[in-house]
Amino acid sequence: MLEIRRLVLLRELAIRGTIAAVADALNFSPSAVSQQLSLLEKEAGRPLLRKSGRGVQLTPEAEVLVESVGEILDSLERAEAGLRAAGTRVGGRVRVAVFQSAALALMPATLLAMASRFPDVRVEMVQREPEEALRETWARDFDMVIAEQYPAHAAPHHPGLDRHPLTTDAIRLALPSADAALHPVASLDEARHMPWVMEPRGTASRHFAEQLCRSTGFEPDVRYETADLQAHIRLVESGNAVALIPDLLWLGRSTSCRLLDLPNRPRRTIFTAQRVAGAASPASQALRRTLEQVAGGLTAGG
Repeated sequence: MLEIRRLVLLRELAIRGTIAAVADALNFSPSAVSQQLSLLEKEAGRPLLRKSGRGVQLTPEAEVLVESVGEILDSLERAEAGLRAAGTRVGGRVRVAVFQSAALALMPATLLAMASRFPDVRVEMVQREPEEALRETWARDFDMVIAEQYPAHAAPHHPGLDRHPLTTDAIRLALPSADAALHPVASLDEARHMPWVMEPRGTASRHFAEQLCRSTGFEPDVRYETADLQAHIRLVESGNAVALIPDLLWLGRSTSCRLLDLPNRPRRTIFTAQRVAGAASPASQALRRTLEQVAGGLTAGG
């Protein structure tokens, strides 16, 4: 009989790529992971790993096992969700990954509402970039993710994750106030000579911003790079840069920035995603409904 805990380690290796990464994710030592995988090979009676440079690769037999382990874990998650749904109390833990502007605009009110309505639900939140968080939710590091999608830049799809829309927000050009601006700017095209602040390369927002500038006929002078959108705002307010800022960032705060509409008025989509296998969990359902109510209130409030 194959040991399920060792099979899970094999699946983790398929997802994370190295024994060191598996050990780090599961708080094991690399030697303990290697030992358990060696025992699994003995149980299976055939090789599951082969050396590849300094690392290892899964054999075709191991790939078959990994696919089966995913199905087993889905079955267990569905069983646990069904068990909780059969009870009269909404309780349990929900681990949610959130990107920065959603953490600032959506989560404070959501957490207060959850604490009031569902005091037996423990919500744990970690800030993650959306593309990374979607993969980690698929891999079972999180139960739910709040993610974003920019125009003409689809967020990755992973098997077994379903998506529910939360809201959309406009993306606008943020400029220093008239008295702080280095040059008078009244359009995106006129911002071609300004210094820009953008998120790091590889992010959806960076791809969107660069493509928008290029379609307007210029290459942006990206002098400042940070994933912290609050830092973007401060650089614009202080007259050091211009930026493309989604409207969700302005909720609950005033600003000296001038905000200009962009051509075709692009909007960012914000959505939740979770594994279909855990969709029946009352705690996850409660969190999703609460997020939708909070997001709906923001939309209704303009």
